[in-house]
Amino acid sequence: MALYREKLWPTIWVAASYFPLVPALILISAPFNAWIGVIAAVIVYGAILIAVYGRAADVTVTDKAFTYGDAMVETEFLGNVSAFSGEAARNERGVNLDARAWTKFKAFMTGVVKVEITDPSDPTPYWLVATRHPNELANALRKSRTTGK
Repeated sequence: MALYREKLWPTIWVAASYFPLVPALILISAPFNAWIGVIAAVIVYGAILIAVYGRAADVTVTDKAFTYGDAMVETEFLGNVSAFSGEAARNERGVNLDARAWTKFKAFMTGVVKVEITDPSDPTPYWLVATRHPNELANALRKSRTTGK
């Protein structure tokens, strides 16, 4: 049973930022054939949207594991959990970041959660991951540590 689930979809502004490619492709191909430009623009823009939105990560916390995209850590190896937003999150992603940490940042998300990894065979001191709901994710991770034991 999932204690927490989140799909990290990009915002609409990500899609909007690629839209200028559509008129650019049409203008580039206009001297040759405008319809080919329209078709190419639609195909290229569609492929970009599929690539961007298809890479949206799934975040799941159960009583057995914490998964973020393709990465997974068992709850028995979770240590202290901290949630950050605003300036504190910016500092965690910047000046306070340990180079050995496993990180997943999203440009369109400002909240992060820091999860200490206690596995003695893992050299990674912690995970620092982006989320839209840092407090909810942190609470679910804390709860998973107690229910998973």
